Amino acid sequence: MTAQPFDKPLTLAGREYQSRLLIGTGKYKDLEETRVAIEASGAEIVTVAVRRTNIGQNPNEPNLLDVISPDKYTILPNTAGCFDAVEAVRTCRLARELLDGHDLVKLEVLADQKTLFPNVVETLKAAEELIKDGFKVMVYTSDDPIIARQLAQMGCVAVMPLAGLIGSGLGICNPYNLQIILEEATVPVLVDAGVGTASDAAIAMELGCEAVLMNSAIAHAQHPVLMAEAMKHAIIAGRQAFLAGRMPRKLYAQASSPLDGLIR
Repeated sequence: MTAQPFDKPLTLAGREYQSRLLIGTGKYKDLEETRVAIEASGAEIVTVAVRRTNIGQNPNEPNLLDVISPDKYTILPNTAGCFDAVEAVRTCRLARELLDGHDLVKLEVLADQKTLFPNVVETLKAAEELIKDGFKVMVYTSDDPIIARQLAQMGCVAVMPLAGLIGSGLGICNPYNLQIILEEATVPVLVDAGVGTASDAAIAMELGCEAVLMNSAIAHAQHPVLMAEAMKHAIIAGRQAFLAGRMPRKLYAQASSPLDGLIR
């Protein structure tokens, strides 16, 4: 019997995770739906937009951490809504203060409201400053292999190229750039943004990505909790398919049954 390929857990900033699905907490109808969807997804890492979500900075408002406990999940503060390095660095420092010294963050610095495309110049500036300040930076970036390489070389613990524009649901728009990034990767590569349905997540994993982060694909589904569960299975299936190694593509048909000994 052929030995099964051995898979190691996802490792980020020295910590191991069994789930390769990371979930956002925005856009759900209420905190209860957020809680149930995240539970259904099986995710262990939950990302929080510090500028848009109350995690203690507004004591008189509902606190996300009351339903998404840091004792159960790794909270990944992100800098969504920041459009320059100064804002992004300030937001990460606020998150560290609110989360008792938590240093793992997701950095995203956006270029404009219309596309929410990353501003790579400001992203590089912010990443450099945050790393010097002791943060462990997971970074949202374009699918440019050169920028991804630079971010890894400067010390980011993971690079997170977009598959499509944030919230677009377009799926994997440029798998070839992702393949180049993966070939050169020295840190984990996670697809971030653009996933619309379970097949998109499976494709990202089949390409060899370590994990996928998503929010809109679940929160904007007609049945978010059901989609969260679908995404859990898609991530597992995609990872298994990657480890198994797909058959080569061929231009012409090839019989499934052997021809040797065929009765004529």
